[in-house]
Amino acid sequence: MRIVYDILPMILRKSGPRDLILMGWTVPVGPPGAEDSSCGLCCPRAGGPRLPHPFAYSACLEVAMLMLLVFGILLHGISLSSQEEASPEAHGIPGEPLFNYASIRLPEEHIPFFLHNNGHIAKVCKKDSHCPYKKHLENLKYCWGYEDSCRPEFRFSYPVCTYVDMRWTDTLESAQDTFWNQADFGYAGARLRELRVLCQPEQTSDSSLVCSRYLQHCRAANLYLDLRNIRRNHDRFKEDFFQTGQIGGHCKLDVRALMSEGQRKSPLQSWFAELQSYTQLNFRPVEDAQCDVVVEKPAYFMKLDAGVNMYHHFCDFLNLYITQHVSNSFSTDVYIVMWDTSSYGYGDLFSDTWKAFTDYDVIPLKTYDSKRVCFKEAIFSLLPRMRYGLFYNTPLISGCQNTGLFRAFSQHVLYRLNVTQEGPKNGKMRVTILARSTEYRKILNQNELLNALKTVSTFEVQVVDYKYKELGFLDQLKITHNTDIFIGMHGAGLTHLLFLPDWAAVFELYNCGDERCYLDLARLRGVYYITWQRQNKVFPQDKGHHPTLGEHPKFTNYSFDVEEFMYLVLQAADHVSQHPKWPLKKQHDEL
Repeated sequence: MRIVYDILPMILRKSGPRDLILMGWTVPVGPPGAEDSSCGLCCPRAGGPRLPHPFAYSACLEVAMLMLLVFGILLHGISLSSQEEASPEAHGIPGEPLFNYASIRLPEEHIPFFLHNNGHIAKVCKKDSHCPYKKHLENLKYCWGYEDSCRPEFRFSYPVCTYVDMRWTDTLESAQDTFWNQADFGYAGARLRELRVLCQPEQTSDSSLVCSRYLQHCRAANLYLDLRNIRRNHDRFKEDFFQTGQIGGHCKLDVRALMSEGQRKSPLQSWFAELQSYTQLNFRPVEDAQCDVVVEKPAYFMKLDAGVNMYHHFCDFLNLYITQHVSNSFSTDVYIVMWDTSSYGYGDLFSDTWKAFTDYDVIPLKTYDSKRVCFKEAIFSLLPRMRYGLFYNTPLISGCQNTGLFRAFSQHVLYRLNVTQEGPKNGKMRVTILARSTEYRKILNQNELLNALKTVSTFEVQVVDYKYKELGFLDQLKITHNTDIFIGMHGAGLTHLLFLPDWAAVFELYNCGDERCYLDLARLRGVYYITWQRQNKVFPQDKGHHPTLGEHPKFTNYSFDVEEFMYLVLQAADHVSQHPKWPLKKQHDEL
């Protein structure tokens, strides 16, 4: 990856006579090994973390030029909001904190990892008697795992592998690494390493465009969109929506590099269709007053999957969360812009979730129709159906489970939506059956199964139907997060398993022939999974009636053998009671 110094981010900060600090990274400004104490500004700081190889060289004469261009440019490692901006030398009002720590809004467990990547805030915290995070300053080595400065033993977590899938590798250690890179924070690290400059600024007021491979994720500064003559139809992701000159910026565009990234051109896999018309403009959009609207706050562009299906829509939210990691910003003082080229609205049954990511309503792109709009900071989010992306149809090595990425996502969303753990209470294990009011995949003998569960005195049993018109999504999450055994038929509602407590078990009562979907999702989240195995003890109502495919197991209803059902539930209960995080485990062991 070739990245030159004159597009370094705006928050490059001088940290001493021998180095420059870029969001916690040491940027050496001398050749490797220039450790002589007399060489002044051309020396790297000994022992400091280093940026990837392309950042490792520069001559002293470049430093002056670099410092002139470090403001206003969006690139690797930049923080996208004032949430992460703080000066260690700041002098606050006496009795007042030196930083708005409440704006961080992260789970307590995540704070040392945040401070690791935002050393400037850690420095403020050390000096500030009002800082609530002083206890975490002892753990600044803790890291998510994608940082170059991160040592493996200080990672947020490591996957667990119990056997070797010989189709992928031949040792447990390499299996763990494979799973880490497929579905954990190693995946975010790969996206970071792919970033390359496609449109290079030459002055501080210029635009820029930086993208990962296949344009799956991009970041732009001073982006110009001309929507004055846009034509909309029924197509949500029209490929020729923008023509030459209608999207672009004032920067030196590498057309060949841009056009070489189109191999995965597809609506929910890449931003290539949207950016293939990116144009090198002969004017500076903001500085030359060529914008009818200037968006000052960072804006995340998203192409959304089905908002009426939890499984698909949470692919959107997870990829937004990964994008925040890649951008090193978790600020909610940002806009979410829904990239939709149609004239239609968007049905969203899970809209409460946006509150975990933004303080504002989602903005449809058509809001800006008939205007020239300029975004000072634009982030094109990772997409929900990328090839080898997360988590739709992701090919995963078998035998491994429990990614820190999915656990952190769950914690992040629950914390910001103020969903708390309230039990278990009275020594009871909380069992929730997810009923279905849809035409297919109903549990025909549900009452019989319910009555059998109630014979177990240690079970606290409830049946819920997550109808969005009767039970809001936040209330659904509160029920799910306060469940120890979650039981349901195959369907998008099982995506709730993402928000079960760590010790919980999910029982997919019948997978209807789709064996991997929720098994893999449970593996990613790290919760125990079981499903029905004995085909002679499950009784379909008929062979199923798919509208076009004919007989299909997802298009009928089922009854289940009660004894086999209870055997599997008690198996799940045994796992829960033995889990090291089970709140009643100490009490159970003492008894």
